[in-house]
Amino acid sequence: MQEEVYDRDAKQEPVIREEKKKHGRKKWILLSLLVVLLVMTGAVLIFLLTYYHADETALAALKSDAMVRVTETDYGWFFDGPSETDALVFYPGARVEETAYAPMLHRLAEQGMDVCLVKMPFRLAILGSGRAEDVMKEYNYRSWYIGGHSMGGAFAARYASKHAEDFRGVILFAAYTTDSIGKELPVLMICGSEDRVVRKEKLEEGRKLAENCAELVIEGGNHAQFGNYGIQSGDGEATISADEQQRQTVDFIAAVLLH
Repeated sequence: MQEEVYDRDAKQEPVIREEKKKHGRKKWILLSLLVVLLVMTGAVLIFLLTYYHADETALAALKSDAMVRVTETDYGWFFDGPSETDALVFYPGARVEETAYAPMLHRLAEQGMDVCLVKMPFRLAILGSGRAEDVMKEYNYRSWYIGGHSMGGAFAARYASKHAEDFRGVILFAAYTTDSIGKELPVLMICGSEDRVVRKEKLEEGRKLAENCAELVIEGGNHAQFGNYGIQSGDGEATISADEQQRQTVDFIAAVLLH
């Protein structure tokens, strides 16, 4: 009887060892997946929480003056100039602090187009592309425009393509549309000659999708200088100041849409 017990135990030992190996492999796989998940989560958080900050010039432009009253709102910022009829909903570029666009938008409000500067979740317009609807409900302007910079412009154009009846025009700052926009809705495409961020082939495709398109290429301008947030990775070097680039931009918008 004792020999039979020993024999049974001897047969079970390989089975037990194999089960332990399988359990060990499962633990190793689960631990590896947990490490990968933690690394990916950390990378996503770093991406979402790092962004281009507005500089001192931008922060100064958030102050009201004799021409424009600037107020912080639930959706972002409102630049209230002399206009009673025209307003722009502006979507910032990806991972750019929205206040970085204050100098250009303050100047645009002075010229007769008030501006609703929209703050996006994690500074990504892809997460808040429909925010224009709620913003526009707060005001009674006769003529609404929508636009934005870079990714913000692309998602503003996407929203406009689905709600063309709500707008009088689309303004794309270093951006392009990926959706067809009919002839009835004017589209302004404004880019810098030294822009190395926006893809030229995408701009060309966007021109074809915007049937009623007016374009301005600012000589010496680049991608980042539509805002005031410093040098953007991968961008070309501008040969004009941000102030000059923004002045030409606003003058073009006013000439085409307001006069």
